[in-house]
Amino acid sequence: MTSPAPSLHTSSLKSLPLLARGKVRDNYAVGTDRILMVASDRISAFDVIMGEPIPGKGVLLTQMALFWFDRLGHLCPNHLTGEAPESVVTPIEAAQVKDRSMLVKRLKPIPVEAVVRGYLAGSGWKEYQQGQSVCGVPLPAGLKNASQLPEPIFTPAAKAEAGAHDENISYEHMVKVVGPALAAQIKKISIEIYRTAAAFALGKGIIIADTKFEFGLDEQGTLTLMDEVLTPDSSRYWPVEGYEAAFAAGQNPPSYDKQFLRDWLEAVRINGKPWDKTPPAPHLPPDVVAKTAAKYQEALQRLTA
Repeated sequence: MTSPAPSLHTSSLKSLPLLARGKVRDNYAVGTDRILMVASDRISAFDVIMGEPIPGKGVLLTQMALFWFDRLGHLCPNHLTGEAPESVVTPIEAAQVKDRSMLVKRLKPIPVEAVVRGYLAGSGWKEYQQGQSVCGVPLPAGLKNASQLPEPIFTPAAKAEAGAHDENISYEHMVKVVGPALAAQIKKISIEIYRTAAAFALGKGIIIADTKFEFGLDEQGTLTLMDEVLTPDSSRYWPVEGYEAAFAAGQNPPSYDKQFLRDWLEAVRINGKPWDKTPPAPHLPPDVVAKTAAKYQEALQRLTA
């Protein structure tokens, strides 16, 4: 295993104007037509940013996103410019940018997250238990936690303001937001990307249970894949070898994604009480930080082996 890069909780570039600081990425304006996206080592769970960084996480996320953008380029255009991120910062700032950044086109973002689920997990499992459907998509009776769905389903979500929870919405609601033609195009391409990626990952011993994509429109109105794609931050990654036993026991399968951290946070007690999932986040012990970093590293190694 390679040594993780030095931790970067928050970037501090002075040569470019800061556009936004998200849960993980710091975005800087490069002229009027490009954005420098710097993936920090911050990690969030339940929409709360943890105080401790995960060493090397931003580099791993960026390398995995670049891997998938390259493999999926035939299905949908993406926002990469192909230019070196180091070329737009000063030499002294290059260390903050190297290997963890993407220089991308500035797009008009679609205000809906495109979520595709191939398995029943997380909020989808909770919603299914209440009404045998997810985001208005009816599902067969008798499914369990982590069941594979008969077909991947498209379950969009409304993007929330910083610090708030994304809200699952129906496809009909999405149509009202973006229009029927664009909604249909996003649904079709999202399922196609998911199927292609899930089949590839399965060959590497990884189940992609679900994922979310973000899209934007370029100046010509072309639908373009943006932000990150198919990373453990935006997807549930399960190793094949642990799935069957967990599924039989009705448990969450072992994961390469943030589910490990989520499960720890669900179990932690603060003054004898569960964490209420609002800031400040519980302090992450060194072993939780190390295990989370190792899971990200193993996911990348398995995919790219």
